[in-house]
Amino acid sequence: MTIGIVREKNTCIWGRKVTAISDCFISKRDEGRSALIPYVTCGSPSLEESLDILGLLEDAGGDIIELGIPFSDPLADGPTIQSSSQLALENGVNVETVLRILSDFKRDSNIPVILFSYLNPILQYGLEEFLRGVQQAGAEGILLTDVPEGSDPSIEGMILESEVDFIRLVAPTTDYDRIAKISKNGQGFLYYISRTGVTGARDLLREELAKEIVAVKRVSEIPVAVGFGISTPDQAAMVGKVADGVVVGSALVKILKEEGMEAASCFMRSLREALDLGT
Repeated sequence: MTIGIVREKNTCIWGRKVTAISDCFISKRDEGRSALIPYVTCGSPSLEESLDILGLLEDAGGDIIELGIPFSDPLADGPTIQSSSQLALENGVNVETVLRILSDFKRDSNIPVILFSYLNPILQYGLEEFLRGVQQAGAEGILLTDVPEGSDPSIEGMILESEVDFIRLVAPTTDYDRIAKISKNGQGFLYYISRTGVTGARDLLREELAKEIVAVKRVSEIPVAVGFGISTPDQAAMVGKVADGVVVGSALVKILKEEGMEAASCFMRSLREALDLGT
């Protein structure tokens, strides 16, 4: 498996400094494995469990954690993550809460963490203050679902100039010239959405997905991770054969809510095993 990055005087081949996120992908490439990237909404199913859940994700084989900031109108998310976001809001979770929990977690952990959010909560909090808080809390990346490349140069510039990676999303409808441009200006990795629509577990992945991932990797200058709809170990293994990373969100969030932490740990370990055997 290749991802087009090498160590060279602490820089990547695309000329940017190696960060904790890109270093993770380099290590996985050297091991011949794909990165496992679990997503959870901070404060769901309960605020009290949040810190333990993050530790569980690391202990059960996660390589990078996506930590969701709850938002009242998460249009890109399906019913499972929408429900988890609403529950977190009811539990009193806001941006400040997420930063505090992250800071507590990072005192004893070096696993890279990406904060997943919509723009509105960040603007309400204050972008400059948020970026300072993110760095102080120890996050390594930010993913904003509603800030596509070129949509707001001022906001994008502030994030790109910060000390955290700005993770970009691309979709099956994104043409390859634009994907190449996004990856050239991207950081950490490129998040490829496996299908159009909202997040949510799916019984089947599209037949064209593997070919699409290969094509995206040909034009991307940074690693490519795939998410949206991956919900079983077999699906993770299939995607992991061609992608540099696999993101699992809705299926994990559902198990945490309905079956608890022990079941979520077992699910994570099954994903890790499938990825390691399948790549």
